[in-house]
Amino acid sequence: MTSTSKAPPLYPKTHILAASGVAALLSLALLVFPSREVEAQKTFIDLDLGNDAEMVLQEKDDLRAGLPVPGAASPFAEIEQGTDTAENSAQDADEDLLETADSSPPSDPNHHNITVSNGDTLSTVFAKVGLSANDLHEALNSNKEAKQFSRLKVGQVLDFELNEDGKLKSLQSKLSDLETIRLSRTDKGFDFQRDQVKPEVVTAYSRGVINSSLFLSAKRAGLSHSLTMDLANVFGYDIDFAMDIREGDEFEVIYEEKVVNGKRVGTGNILSARFTNRGKTYTAVRYTSKQGITSYYNADGESMRKAFIRTPVDFARISSRFSTGRKHPILNKIRAHKGVDYAAPRGTPIKAAGDGRVTLAGRNGGYGNTVIIQHGQRYRTLYAHMQGFAKGVRNGSNVKQGQIIGYIGTTGLSTGPHLHYEFQVNGVHVDPLSQKLPMADPIAASEKQRFMQLSKPLMARMDQEKTTMLAANQQ
Repeated sequence: MTSTSKAPPLYPKTHILAASGVAALLSLALLVFPSREVEAQKTFIDLDLGNDAEMVLQEKDDLRAGLPVPGAASPFAEIEQGTDTAENSAQDADEDLLETADSSPPSDPNHHNITVSNGDTLSTVFAKVGLSANDLHEALNSNKEAKQFSRLKVGQVLDFELNEDGKLKSLQSKLSDLETIRLSRTDKGFDFQRDQVKPEVVTAYSRGVINSSLFLSAKRAGLSHSLTMDLANVFGYDIDFAMDIREGDEFEVIYEEKVVNGKRVGTGNILSARFTNRGKTYTAVRYTSKQGITSYYNADGESMRKAFIRTPVDFARISSRFSTGRKHPILNKIRAHKGVDYAAPRGTPIKAAGDGRVTLAGRNGGYGNTVIIQHGQRYRTLYAHMQGFAKGVRNGSNVKQGQIIGYIGTTGLSTGPHLHYEFQVNGVHVDPLSQKLPMADPIAASEKQRFMQLSKPLMARMDQEKTTMLAANQQ
């Protein structure tokens, strides 16, 4: 009997080639792409690196921001060394943690320091230390001021102390270097306390040269954002910070600095300043009169304050000037532009150019939301295309110079967010950038000597500090 074997089926050559290609691709994928298990292992290793892993993540962030990473040939060196090195690092980190745990004393189970994270509320923070909603309600309703604890900031630390029953004994938080608030349980509920440290006030000097912007140069010179704004406000009557600032402009400031235990915790008032803009130097001295009125005057006693500020929007860009023959961007025809346009982000505050009475706060045709202010008999200013009006600004209300009256918008015939600002003298439109502004009253004659006794030493100190600083830079 003859046995016969069944021959294998014959497949088309194209099928065999396709199968071979799929097999090759699968092999290549296995070599190039790690499996889910390997990926999970890498993630586990990175997380177990402890501080080393945090350093790697920080280096990644620095690289994204374009920052140099000191002492690292490769930002991912720990990962590139392979699994063995990472596992050894993780083991070493675990051993260090065990040694630390063995050598440190046990923590107090009734004492908790909680750092506020993004998304935290006082309720979630209370829950983290095992306190209920009833505990929170009892603490906050014990005193009107206790509700200040509910105004949390990311990074704020809350110090909890519980009693033997696990109830809140005290809660404390340091709001700043100058202020700490505390709740302490008593027989009648909770007692609220506010501890405020009175800082020592000293004077400091700073100087800077502008090579990009006022804010960046001031920051390099050690001035805070608020001090920089104050500096701009002091000289805002003479210098238009939207268009007048030039590279090489220079500023000097003597200001108050608040110090606690040798640490700077804040700044106070600008006492004197000098600003050189386009080769012209302006001076300012802070002076409080015998009547208790504080203002800034130049070194000779003339008021820095004028009847009108030069520009009603801080640090905006001039997008269109005063012109009698400008082509309107929407109407597409020649139409006089009787004001100045200041381009700035939507919502930027707009300030009243001077003291006066609001004659219009509402819609005004192509001007959109508009405020018109009458300043005495001769002067009138107009502010158009506003997003909205500031609280209290309405027809007939009185406003002060520098008071916020509204916010940049695009209402009316407007191609983008900006302020259209007009200035009228006796009913005639004039260019607010070239108009000579009327001066305010100088130092009273009866106080001139007292003012000069303050002004001269401040100017002399700035001269001395500048000379010393320049000499040090040349060494």
